[in-house]
Amino acid sequence: MGLLLPAHDELALYAVTSKVTSDCLVDILCQWWLANKERFPKVTTLLLNLDNGPESHSRRTQFMARLVAFVAETGIALQLAYYPPYHSKYNPIERCWGRLEQHWNGDLLDSVATVVAFASTMQWKGRRPTVELITKAYKTGVRLKQKAMKVLETQVRRLPGLGKWFVEIRPDTIKSGTI
Repeated sequence: MGLLLPAHDELALYAVTSKVTSDCLVDILCQWWLANKERFPKVTTLLLNLDNGPESHSRRTQFMARLVAFVAETGIALQLAYYPPYHSKYNPIERCWGRLEQHWNGDLLDSVATVVAFASTMQWKGRRPTVELITKAYKTGVRLKQKAMKVLETQVRRLPGLGKWFVEIRPDTIKSGTI
């Protein structure tokens, strides 16, 4: 899992030992924001370019619920922009994965420590990424009931004509205690 800030040429990599779930992705976002928010005091909106994977799809109930909670807690708006299937070549973070693969250069990745060590020594645009090991075990299959999702959908804005491809969650549209 990774977070790329293209304007700053900064890459954060997360080696996850558990199944990557919606909860895992949002926990990492929360952790990253808490560690970095003081660097960006004027930021009011985060734009997340996403790959439309099963854990982060805009119709994934748990993912959307956790993101609404993130916005409610932080007061930071989110814009989710999804790449269509088979268009990952346009996603800048995909180039990071290619660079990491070149850095491994066919070496045997026989332990988590080896993976973390290799990731820590790679370079992205002349800088080493921050690398963190996430060992929390995440439960799979967590989802909201249909009724709760209907409430949640009133708190997100889907761009007309691009409903599953562009979603906005703003603090002023969230009703507290409804999820």
